[in-house]
Amino acid sequence: MGALVAHAIDVVIPAYNEEASIGLVLDSLPEGPLREIVVVDNGSTDRTAEVASALGARVVSESRRGYGSACLAGIAALRSTDGIVVFLDADFSDYPEELEALVEPILQDRVDFVLGSRILGPNGREALLPQSYWGNRLATALIRWRFGHRYTDLGPFRAIRRDSLHKLDMQDTNFGWTVEMQIKAVQAGLRIEEVPVRYRERVGVSKITGTVSGTLRAGTKILWLIFRYGLLSHRPAARR
Repeated sequence: MGALVAHAIDVVIPAYNEEASIGLVLDSLPEGPLREIVVVDNGSTDRTAEVASALGARVVSESRRGYGSACLAGIAALRSTDGIVVFLDADFSDYPEELEALVEPILQDRVDFVLGSRILGPNGREALLPQSYWGNRLATALIRWRFGHRYTDLGPFRAIRRDSLHKLDMQDTNFGWTVEMQIKAVQAGLRIEEVPVRYRERVGVSKITGTVSGTLRAGTKILWLIFRYGLLSHRPAARR
């Protein structure tokens, strides 16, 4: 790919009790092109914030628990209002070094929003827990049926233009954050592309899909959001 535009890419990393993995994530981010790295400590009771700060990230605290709350706090904390915002998880399940490939379509002005698809990657199905894999398939099928866009994944590793992100007026504070962004991106007419990304088993146990209750709550919220936004829009013809 071409050279990354210097000082144009900000990274937001929501984190809750990820002391064992946050250092691995930060150490794996590409050097040089990133303008700002914000780690949002979402009420951790371990040393997540201290580890992240020691490695040069700017740590902000968000006491309201929830993945979406942490993402919203990270966006609000960014010092700039332009460029590209990249979101990735703090559990080291993503490959942060693939950030350059993730943002390339935006840097080339082909798209506004890039989703890192674990399903299109070389080992997505094997790395995803069964409940995550089949939940993704159901949710993306419903999005295609109701909104006319064919996604393959709801993965957390994603990049979006800051001005496009502002237009989406993100609201969800917990499990529905990723699907809200994807639905609103379609509704807003954003140019969307998926790129294959690798995925691995996370460090530690997932707070969501690692438990039965977490899986049920996340699945229910995602389906509710799809139907909620679906009721407010006309269904376009499905895209191939």
